[in-house]
Amino acid sequence: MSQKVFTATNPARLLLVDDHPMLRHGMADLLSLEMDIEVAGEAGNGKEALVFLETQEVDLIVLDHNMPVMNGIETLKKIRELGIGGKVLLFTVSDNLKDVQEALELGVDGYLLKDMEPEEIIANIRRILRGELMISPALAPILAQAMRKPTQNEAQLDLTDRELQVLRMIAEGMSNKMIGNKLGIAESTVKVHVKHILGKIGLRTRVEAAVWAVNNLR
Repeated sequence: MSQKVFTATNPARLLLVDDHPMLRHGMADLLSLEMDIEVAGEAGNGKEALVFLETQEVDLIVLDHNMPVMNGIETLKKIRELGIGGKVLLFTVSDNLKDVQEALELGVDGYLLKDMEPEEIIANIRRILRGELMISPALAPILAQAMRKPTQNEAQLDLTDRELQVLRMIAEGMSNKMIGNKLGIAESTVKVHVKHILGKIGLRTRVEAAVWAVNNLR
């Protein structure tokens, strides 16, 4: 499937979900300056968001976590259960490890903390829209601590040379498409390598693989 391209004439449609009107409106004002992004709607909690999504399609749902009625994780879970299209970004102040892990298990497309600079927020939203999984750098030590295991050397991992190459590129934050271009192989081949890597190391997501690689590969 070809990657959707967003332009001024075909902007990405976003739904902003946050129980603080000032923060929601501030984000909407920030995004309104971008020609390839359009705020299609706003909601004050997860239930309002789900009502909106019954009749509207969006490319990205930006969710706060700490909301009344239905929080971000609960909303994300319901979105996945209902098969609602569009990517999901949790944009929150919560750096709680349990929240981050649960969001990743539910297939979140991004988990960013609200202390980011405006230009960083926009850049990360665009990368998520392109299909990259974005996690705030500040969360890496938290994930790394939770996943810390005795160091294994490369021979013990039983990874092929190609898989080690791919793993190191994942740790550098490269997408499957970028890795494929760099190595001169198809994106579908990269996906197969990633699946094998996760299986051999015993991890579930490429973010976990990236953190693991930083901690374990020399």
